[in-house]
Amino acid sequence: MRALQLVSDRKLEIVDMLEPDAPGAGEVQIRVKALALNHIDVWGWRGMAFAKRKMPLVVGAEAAGEIVAVGADVRGLQVGQTVSMYGAMTCGHCRHCLAGRDNLCENVGGVLGFHIDGFARDLINLPERLAIPAPQGVPFEDAACAGITFSTVEHMLFDNARLEAGETVLVHAGGSGIGSAAIRLAKDVGATVITTVGDDEKGAKALALGADHVINYRRDRFEHEVRKITKKVGVDVVFEHVGAETWNGSLLSMRPGARLVTCGSTSGVSVQMNLMQLFQRQYKIFGSFGATIRNVSNGLEKMGRGIRPVIDTVVPLDRFNEGLERLESRRVFGKILVAF
Repeated sequence: MRALQLVSDRKLEIVDMLEPDAPGAGEVQIRVKALALNHIDVWGWRGMAFAKRKMPLVVGAEAAGEIVAVGADVRGLQVGQTVSMYGAMTCGHCRHCLAGRDNLCENVGGVLGFHIDGFARDLINLPERLAIPAPQGVPFEDAACAGITFSTVEHMLFDNARLEAGETVLVHAGGSGIGSAAIRLAKDVGATVITTVGDDEKGAKALALGADHVINYRRDRFEHEVRKITKKVGVDVVFEHVGAETWNGSLLSMRPGARLVTCGSTSGVSVQMNLMQLFQRQYKIFGSFGATIRNVSNGLEKMGRGIRPVIDTVVPLDRFNEGLERLESRRVFGKILVAF
């Protein structure tokens, strides 16, 4: 079978690998149909693994496919089903896994495509619990955006920030994969969405997605614009994943008692902040990493009722490099997919 391996920093090769054996007890075999690219793929491509790993490494951290075989004791899945794959090799038996807090697994074996071999291959065997079925009619390309993109937003906005109908949320980088998903998922619960973008073309696309207000951060200071839009009140929730460049402006955009949830730091990992501002205005700040299997399932359910991910570009496997370069350049609006 085909597999796409990272053989050294920024060097990828398609290779022939042996097909996996028949699935064992409690396992399913999945034919991969679509991959979704994320910044974690870019980090791995650059060599920023933050942990020991061995090369060559099969890449791909977010994917969907079709079940082609099931092992003994598999009860909830069957051949022919479309599934999204959970991207961390969790143990399934620690206290966090048993409580449904999979992203806090105490014995995690690594993130697929980053620390251990990932999804960029024709066939893969996985434990049944890591294959989440999609509703009928959800295409592979959409399902491929559930394992990280939709689930990350679900975990950030609803598990952590507890966004509710009638509240106002500031979504940074509305043209990114998770930013565009956050716009749609926030609008689905009845929130007012303010989003930042880097140019007017992206702004028009964000408005078409349902954003209520768009701020071009290259032209205007977003915190000033947020204060104008909210009549100096501020937002209830900030969806933060940019990092140092937007951190303090995000705090200035918040009303007293507001919540900030962050999952990323692409513009830098260190900031200085005003602690008096933090406690006097009673802000709540949440760190959010990964997602749970329940979050993946919830995202797929919403796709099943029509809340689809935004697809920027679809490239074939042999042009995976081009997809990474496009993602790295930030010339993207939505998700970049790799079709098998």
